[in-house]
Amino acid sequence: MLARRAFLACLAALALAPAVGAADGLPDLKGRAIVVVTENAYPPLQFVDPKSGSAIGWEYDAMNEIARRLNFKAEYRNTSWDAMIQAVSDGQYDIGMTGITIKDDRKEKVDFSDPYMRSQQLMLVRGDETRFTDAESFAALKNGLIGAQPGTSPFYTAVYGVLDGNEQNPRIRLFETFGATVQALKAGDVDLVLTDSTAGEGYVKASGGSLKIIGEPLGAEDFGFIFKKGSDLVQPVNAAIAALKADGTLDALNKKWFLDYTMGQ
Repeated sequence: MLARRAFLACLAALALAPAVGAADGLPDLKGRAIVVVTENAYPPLQFVDPKSGSAIGWEYDAMNEIARRLNFKAEYRNTSWDAMIQAVSDGQYDIGMTGITIKDDRKEKVDFSDPYMRSQQLMLVRGDETRFTDAESFAALKNGLIGAQPGTSPFYTAVYGVLDGNEQNPRIRLFETFGATVQALKAGDVDLVLTDSTAGEGYVKASGGSLKIIGEPLGAEDFGFIFKKGSDLVQPVNAAIAALKADGTLDALNKKWFLDYTMGQ
C-alpha cells in the first residue's frame, strides 16, 4: 500500500511540474542542438579568460540565455574570422557570433539577426602615444602604421576613413586575428589599431594603462548574429533578442561586461 501511495504521489508531482520548453511566448526548439561558432578574440564579447582558460564573454552569456529561452542546446566551436562567414554560409555552423557588423554585402552570403548591440569605431593606441590625437593627425604622420584584419570593418575604416582609399596602402599591416593586431600595437610594430568600442574598451580596461583610446568615434555599426541563408533560426532568435532587450537582460550584460568585469579576476 505504501509503495502504491508513493507511486501515485510521484505521478501527481509530475502532472503539476512545468514542462521543459521555451520561455512564455517564445518559439520552442524542443532541445535541438545548435552549433554556434565564434573567434574568441574580442573581449569582452567573447574571449578566453586568462585566469580560468574558459571561453567567456557578453556574447556567450547572451547566447546561453537565448538558448535557455528558446529551449535549444548551444554547442560552441571556434574558427578564424576570415573563414567564419563563408563557413556559416556553407552550413558548417548554425550561428556565427563575433561582433559581426551588419552590412549589405555580407547579407548576400548570410542572414543576420536583428541588431543586439550598437558600437562605434575607435582609435586604439599605446598609452604613451603623443604624436597624433585623431584620424587627421595620424594620416599626416607619414610613417605611422595601422594594424588590421583584412575584410573587417576596422580594415575598411582604416582604408577609407583614415587613409587615402587605397586598399593596398603600405601603411596598413595585415594580421590574421584582432588579438594579433593588439599585440603588434603593444610591441611597437604598428602605431594604431581601429576597433569597435566594445572590444576597445575591454582591451583598455585590461591593459593597466599600456593602451588608450583617442580621438572621436569614426562611425557607428550594428552587430548581429549570422545564419545560413533561409535559416529557420532567424525568427526565433530575433524574438529572443527582443525579449532580452525588453526585460533589461541586455542592459544587465552591458553592466557586467563593460563596467564590472576586470580581466583575470
